[in-house]
Amino acid sequence: MRNIRLLLEYDGAAYHGWQRQKNALTIQEVVEKALAKLIGEPVKLLGSGRTDAGVHAWGQVANFHTASHIPLKAFHAGLNSLLPRDIAVLDAAEAPADFHARKSARAKTYEYRILNRKEPSPLNRRYAWLVRQTLDLEAMAQAAAMLLGEHDFSAFRASGGSPGHAVRQILAAAWHPGAEGSLRFSITANGFLRGMVRSLVGTMVEIGQGKRPPEDLAGLLASGDRSGAGATAPAHGLFLVEVVY
Repeated sequence: MRNIRLLLEYDGAAYHGWQRQKNALTIQEVVEKALAKLIGEPVKLLGSGRTDAGVHAWGQVANFHTASHIPLKAFHAGLNSLLPRDIAVLDAAEAPADFHARKSARAKTYEYRILNRKEPSPLNRRYAWLVRQTLDLEAMAQAAAMLLGEHDFSAFRASGGSPGHAVRQILAAAWHPGAEGSLRFSITANGFLRGMVRSLVGTMVEIGQGKRPPEDLAGLLASGDRSGAGATAPAHGLFLVEVVY
C-alpha cells in the first residue's frame, strides 16, 4: 500500500468545514469522491485537522492509503481536473508508511484577516472581517504577546468542541498592519482547539475597540471562563496557512 500526501488549497465559503458530515457538503467529501473516481476505489482521506464551516486554507495537508499504481502526477494534475474550482491540489508526494496528516503534525499556523475601515470592500468581503471602528493596534499587540508559551485555552474553546485537555503551546502570535486598513493576525501553535483562533481574535478586537484592557486576555487564560471571552470572529476571515512536520 502506498501512502500519498496531498497539499490542498481551498475557499471554504461553500462548504460546511473539512470533516465529512451526513447532511452537509464538506471539503473531505468532495476530495474523497474525486479520488475514488480517479483510482476506482473508495478512499479514506485523513486531514491535518478540521477547519470550520466557511474557513479557508492555503496549506491543508491530508494523506490516504491506496494500492493504485498510477503516477504521482495523476494525483496532482489529474485530481485537479476532477475537483471544483474552489479546491486545488498544490502538491502530491509519497509519504512514509507511518505518516499521518494529523498525528504526525508538530505545529500549525493560522492567519486571520481584518479590514479596519468604514467602507466595505467587495473584493475582500469573503476573505476578511470588516471592522468599522478604529482599532488600537498597540493594545492588541500587547494582548497577543500574552499568548506566547503554554496555557490552558478553555476560555477560548467553542461549545461542542472535542473533550480533553485544553493546554496548548503558542510558538508565535502577532498582529501585522497592512495598506488601506488591512490587518493580519498570525498564530503558530502545537495544536488548536475548535474555534480557538476566532475566539481569540474576537476578544482582541474588543481590546482594540477599548471595551476591555489588554490584561483581560491574561485573566481569561487563568480563569478558563468561556463566558468572559469576547464574541467569536466570523469564519470567513480565517485561513489555515501551514502545517509543520
